[in-house]
Amino acid sequence: MSSKAPGGLFIVSAPSGGGKTSLTRGSIQQLKRAGVPAAISVSYTTRPARPGEREGVHYHFIKRAEFEKRIARGQFLEHAEIYGNLYGTAMARTESVLASGSDLILDIDWQGARQIKARRPDATGIFILPPSMAKLAQRLRARGQEKEDAIRKRLALARSEMAHYDEYDYVIVNKHFELAMAELVAIFMARRLGLPAQQIRYRPLIKKLLA
Repeated sequence: MSSKAPGGLFIVSAPSGGGKTSLTRGSIQQLKRAGVPAAISVSYTTRPARPGEREGVHYHFIKRAEFEKRIARGQFLEHAEIYGNLYGTAMARTESVLASGSDLILDIDWQGARQIKARRPDATGIFILPPSMAKLAQRLRARGQEKEDAIRKRLALARSEMAHYDEYDYVIVNKHFELAMAELVAIFMARRLGLPAQQIRYRPLIKKLLA
């Protein structure tokens, strides 16, 4: 019998500019240093790549027609339309990563989170809130990627997105980045220290101790 516990599935959501990308990627590095295998799921999307984005690293970029074919084939664990573009998580890849013992982080919105929770009730949902709307606006403007009217639209959408925070298992307020990242890592580690995972991981040791 395998002593490798399957990885945990984690959903991390936040309004645009909430800091989830920086927090999740920073957490991956901290987990790696602790010997914990973890990865961020690479979603499929129909939107064009932004400057600096690479295929297979930031997203898998495909045409809408191809995306819709994959929906019809049932190949997505979840999918949603955001700002007129489709986004989705591949089912086969997700199951493969979890079976290998690695945790998998889904950087998705509340629509996708609902679908995941319906299919995988064991998934852990984490919502990241900004410390204020003013700070959220400051972070969006600091990107320098969009015009002011687009930023205002994102801020308006942010309120409706944040209204779903109570559908998640954990909430982190990203006021101080390092503290928020430590809190996020703690949530990932907590699952690995839970009874079901530890019983599998340390089955031979427990058997000896109780002999």
